[in-house]
Amino acid sequence: MEPSQIDTTLEEIRVALEAGLIQDAIDALTKLHPVDRASAFSDLNDTDQAVILPQLDIPATADLLEELEDEEAAAVANGLPTELLADILDEMEPDEAADVLGDLSPSRVAEALAEMEEAADVIPLLAHPDETAGGLMTTSYIAVRPEMTASQTIDFLRQVDPDEETPYYIYVVDLNNRLVGIIGMRELILAAPEDEVYKFMYREVVSATTTDDQEEVARLMARYDLASMPVVDEQDVIQGVITHDDVLDVLEDEATEDIYRLANVPDPDLSIFSPVGLSVRKRLPWLYISTLTALFASWVISIFEDLFQQVAVLAVFQSVVAGMGGTTATQSLAMIVRAIALGEISVKEAWEPLLKQALTGLIQGIAVGTVAGLGVYLWQGNPYLGLILGLALIGNMVIAVIVGTLIPLLLKAFNLDPALASAVLVTAVTDSAGFALFLSLASLFLPYLN
Repeated sequence: MEPSQIDTTLEEIRVALEAGLIQDAIDALTKLHPVDRASAFSDLNDTDQAVILPQLDIPATADLLEELEDEEAAAVANGLPTELLADILDEMEPDEAADVLGDLSPSRVAEALAEMEEAADVIPLLAHPDETAGGLMTTSYIAVRPEMTASQTIDFLRQVDPDEETPYYIYVVDLNNRLVGIIGMRELILAAPEDEVYKFMYREVVSATTTDDQEEVARLMARYDLASMPVVDEQDVIQGVITHDDVLDVLEDEATEDIYRLANVPDPDLSIFSPVGLSVRKRLPWLYISTLTALFASWVISIFEDLFQQVAVLAVFQSVVAGMGGTTATQSLAMIVRAIALGEISVKEAWEPLLKQALTGLIQGIAVGTVAGLGVYLWQGNPYLGLILGLALIGNMVIAVIVGTLIPLLLKAFNLDPALASAVLVTAVTDSAGFALFLSLASLFLPYLN
């Protein structure tokens, strides 16, 4: 639904609530798609939410909790009576219920689980960290034995009556519940009724273990174009299944995290709507680090203080060298961080991309340095000033691509997030190197600048 339509519905809800027509407000809210419903509910003030929430039925409340952001879902869950919360959690998919419970206090979790009818499906999921395959998986999946026939399997599907959330892969397990194969609906339908499952199942199953990082899971599912992926333990016993919608959430979270960290925002949960105090507390440390690196670059400039007194025009052009170095490094930095995130490169494979980036930086430096140097010569009438700027640009742009490639790889080698400190470190190096290179060349050519 378009945002304007959601806004229109939201206005209908507010008007109905002001008139005391609570059922009209609920009808307007529940006609929205669950995703849009959660968005509209979030935009209501606390008073309106408190009026509507108790009037929603269990399925509608379950849909709402599944679509709300984690903090909002936890706040709603905490405000519900324990028995009602348990009924709502039973209505939810096990992995979604586990996500809600994971944000509640231990005592509240224990109370809710004690009242739930399907707690056995949720409890195993609570044992895994959120950002692992075990934390992403659901226990809603279909498994059959290899000796079952196609006809028996279809009859079994009719009996279990899977809902729309259950992935339509069928997993084949042995008597010890070890994963031995997988079949799709197409293969099942095309098989002869008397054919046994082991005859037409795929034996090469791509799976994850419960401890695998969620980013690795997303990478595997994207690489093999999977709608869902089974999760097994160390003995290949199936534990659950990760569905494509969970992976989309992971990709969004990981992309947000990398973008934020490249901009030196360390907490991916921050947004433009976060409390001011929280934003300042999270962002300020990196601004201090950036200030220190800027002061270091200023110290490099101060070494050449006498030079500026003799040739003041140098102050006009030094920022060009540093700025172009920073831009060039950022290009390489973004490409190498992406390659690391997608598993396309490791530290051991760094030489080839490093040499290619260095050659790229040299060619770009010559191209940009030639144009900039010629422009300065035509502007200032001094060919040596143009030569100094051109050479400094070439040198710093080569340094920039090398630094932009090496720093993320070095951080990865030390098991640090390549995106976390790369931008700060790269800026510090390219600024300092650019100033030092430009001013050192100016010192050499000083007799020709006056």
